[in-house]
Amino acid sequence: MVVETLPPLMVALPLLTATVLAAAGRVLPRLVIDAVSLLTCLLVFAGSVALLVATGSRRVVSWLGGYSPEHGVSVGVVFVVDRVGAGLAALVAVLVTAALTYTWRYFEEVESYFHALILLFLVGMVGFVLTGDLFNAFVFFELMGAVAYALTGYKIEEAKPLQGALNFAVINSLGAYCALLGIGLVYGRTGELGFAQVQRALAGHHTDWLVLLAATLVFTGFLVKGAAVPFHFWLADAHAVAPSPVCVLFSGVMVELGIYGVARTASTAFSSALPAERFRPVLMVAGVLTAVIGAVMCQAQSHLKRLLAFSTVGHVGVFLVALGAFEPAAVGGLVVYVLGHAAVKGALFLCTGILLNTRGSVDEAQLHGRGRDLPLTRVCFLAGGLALAALPPFGTGLGETLSEEGLSHAGFSWPSALFVGVSALTGGAVLRAGMRVFVGMGIPPSIQGETSVQGEISVHGETRGVDENRETEGAVRSVPATMLAPVVALLAGGLALGLLPGLAASAQDAAQQLLDSAGYAAAALDGIRAVPPPTPGAETWSLSGLLFDMVSTLLALLIAVTAVYSDRLPRLLRGIVHAVRLPLGALRSTHSGHLGDYVAWLLVGVTLLAIGIAVS
Repeated sequence: MVVETLPPLMVALPLLTATVLAAAGRVLPRLVIDAVSLLTCLLVFAGSVALLVATGSRRVVSWLGGYSPEHGVSVGVVFVVDRVGAGLAALVAVLVTAALTYTWRYFEEVESYFHALILLFLVGMVGFVLTGDLFNAFVFFELMGAVAYALTGYKIEEAKPLQGALNFAVINSLGAYCALLGIGLVYGRTGELGFAQVQRALAGHHTDWLVLLAATLVFTGFLVKGAAVPFHFWLADAHAVAPSPVCVLFSGVMVELGIYGVARTASTAFSSALPAERFRPVLMVAGVLTAVIGAVMCQAQSHLKRLLAFSTVGHVGVFLVALGAFEPAAVGGLVVYVLGHAAVKGALFLCTGILLNTRGSVDEAQLHGRGRDLPLTRVCFLAGGLALAALPPFGTGLGETLSEEGLSHAGFSWPSALFVGVSALTGGAVLRAGMRVFVGMGIPPSIQGETSVQGEISVHGETRGVDENRETEGAVRSVPATMLAPVVALLAGGLALGLLPGLAASAQDAAQQLLDSAGYAAAALDGIRAVPPPTPGAETWSLSGLLFDMVSTLLALLIAVTAVYSDRLPRLLRGIVHAVRLPLGALRSTHSGHLGDYVAWLLVGVTLLAIGIAVS
């Protein structure tokens, strides 16, 4: 099979399978539904691997319908695949396979609709990372979004999923409207929609307010999905109510695709009109705010799903800072970091799902000591916390090391402290929860409090996961192998990433392809598909990186133990802890759960983003 036919097939196959399952799922045996869904994901993964191999020496360009460019001009729909796009497609297929394996014989009452939605989600994500057209990227992204709304509110008969899905849908739809308006402005100015065509149409022209506004609106749509502050408010609400295997896709890859969307449009469509220097300060400031707020809010959670969701927000901030350098070494580290984070965060959400379906709760206090008889889940959850803290040789630690080294070589040494702080706070929060739930350490905090209108317990403004409804029919007596296998596999994959020889160099080469705007346009429009030669000498583990990773791991352990035994702290330290609660309470109050507040923050974010791009 010619490799150029793979991108459209990788979109068409799961779309066709989802259609068949939606239409005939009522009459098909459940075993067939599960098997067909998994086989489809494995075929998409095989196609992604073939593309990953092919893009080592060139970009794969596929024009639908044979509408190839004539003298650099075409009206056709194009897929342009480089190593980052192919790698993300493979990651998507892996995580969807893990989610479907976890749900084998799961959600019995919903027949095939869950599988159809998951496969449509796969279509949207794979199409988005492979397309070479700005409008088609929007279409695939919104297909992904529409399916995500449905998956979030999957149990529509319950109030909390419906509320979370509504917040998700409204905020992300507003972001989509911004992106669509921005794409319309781009088309009005250039008459083009392809990434490469827009780049060439804007080259040599004065960058006016229309182009600045278009870039602001397009980036708003991507940053909303990427959960960057202040566009992040929907994320924790959605994760708190979505099924656990769906959370794997949300935190593991959907949020990261928002960051990819910013990188792709900045390095292609707008690269000739708005050089990287215009975006760098905006992305770095947004990254610092996102990292700090996400990490601090992660520490303040007892609802395990919300804890993991805010951990994702904190790491998104790290991603934005690394991307802001627009240097191959830093972005290469970001590529590794995204892969490691996806594997680890996916495993942690599946562990939380096991707790929910065996214990009927995702509240850290209510679960105190009740996970002792889940030995493998305990090991995986605590290992995931250490991985989030960047413990070597996990892929998260390698990604952090490579990103820090790349940023340092680009003249930015300050992000190292930020990276260590985020890893320590997020990893420490997970370890704290694991120590309490699976080991029974410390005294459980009180779960008494006021009940909100959504039926959730709230203590000092904190949402708790007390007495949640299980995702399965009845309690799971013994954890089946199909639920444990993807947890172990994802963690093993996250560990293997840090040990793979040549991964650092391959990631840096992929980043160089991503940032090569001239090469992208030449491949799409001129048929010149060669890529720059491999970059020699890319580091793997450096001594300074290892030291930083060990510091963040030790700090995470210290934070976790201090929190677990906070009742034994000296009076002075307890006073400091109580003093911190006031500003923390103010930060919590901004995460009110009220849709109007979230819309207001979105408008603030759009305004600040426009000002930042205009003045930088």
